[in-house]
Amino acid sequence: MSGLDGDSIQRFLATRYVVVLATVQADGAPLAMPMWFLHDPASVTMLSVEDTQKVRNLRRDPRVSVVAETSGPGGGDVRGVIVQGRADFLTNGPERHALVERFHAKYPGLARLWGGPVMPANRVMFRVVPVRVRSWGLA
Repeated sequence: MSGLDGDSIQRFLATRYVVVLATVQADGAPLAMPMWFLHDPASVTMLSVEDTQKVRNLRRDPRVSVVAETSGPGGGDVRGVIVQGRADFLTNGPERHALVERFHAKYPGLARLWGGPVMPANRVMFRVVPVRVRSWGLA
């Protein structure tokens, strides 16, 4: 499967507030970071501060993996999704403004963190376009 358009995947991602983003460092080592995100049937979108290691990694090599997983008590009922793909940075414009509004709706503390509703100039937004999607335990 190469898309996120399955109903079970969309329902599962709607229950998650954090995913893990893995980028590729210059020496080939992975860097995994927890991230806030939005999802739709075609992509996963994230925000970050411009001058961070993960953003430098993405600008050099856009290949990524994104993992969302959960389990019940004692490790039962394991469910999850892995998205392998490429990160594309979004420029300022109507699409990005609409996504900022969606981020504020999902993460009410964002306005406090940013000091208001406008995305600060030192922030970037990027979309992970799937090349491969794997899921497990989803009904």
